[in-house]
Amino acid sequence: MSAQEPPESRAAFNEDWAATILGLALLVLILAGVIPPGLVP
Repeated sequence: MSAQEPPESRAAFNEDWAATILGLALLVLILAGVIPPGLVP
């Protein structure tokens, strides 16, 4: 690694965290009533 390469970002965002955040967002939308109960199995 040369001195000019930037260090790895610690803010890397992997698919596990993306899925977790998406699931929580959907849960909040369901609880808030934005998504009608007929769409939730």
